[in-house]
Amino acid sequence: MNTPETPSKPESQLAGRFRGFLPVVIDVECGGFNSATDALLEIAAVTVGMDENGILEPEDTWFFRVEPFPGANLEESALKFTGIDPHHPLRIAHKEPDVFRELFKNIRKKMKEELCTRAILVGHNAHFDHGFVNAAAERNALKRNPFHPFSSLDTASMSAVAFGQTVLSRACECAGIDFNNEEAHSARYDAEKTAELFCFIINRWQKLGGWPLS
Repeated sequence: MNTPETPSKPESQLAGRFRGFLPVVIDVECGGFNSATDALLEIAAVTVGMDENGILEPEDTWFFRVEPFPGANLEESALKFTGIDPHHPLRIAHKEPDVFRELFKNIRKKMKEELCTRAILVGHNAHFDHGFVNAAAERNALKRNPFHPFSSLDTASMSAVAFGQTVLSRACECAGIDFNNEEAHSARYDAEKTAELFCFIINRWQKLGGWPLS
């Protein structure tokens, strides 16, 4: 007697391309370089999608201004570099745990839509952004961090291979992506430009025959 086969679970192209991981581009702006002690002041996340031809493109952007956590260190040099005044009366910022609960909820929803099992952080010098995300999740006892705990995709390294450049603005220039230095060092702007760069490099690799593997 033949038993009917259980239908296999469908797989999205995006999940298939990245082994079940959802790439999420992250950029943070901070009050210093130490993720354990220094304030996280802005965070932006950009998800990517894939069309029927396997072409990757940026999709949704989420951007939050963040209140420094209690006792957070603020380095004057870092604030001058980013141009962020964390105490400006018109700055609409939200408490760190609220920001990350909302952000993680949105990412998990996108993971479900794309049939992905986990998110993977994409960043320009990704180790820096990843450190601040993990520190905030741990500091606020958030158990459902959707990101892989240590793996990430670094567009600085990818740009070194693709263009011989590691600076975001110069890599974008090589890729033909407009970049305005006056808007840089905003988490939203840098995340969106990093997402464009990530998609460009992945799509170029595919065009050159790198994926799908025959």
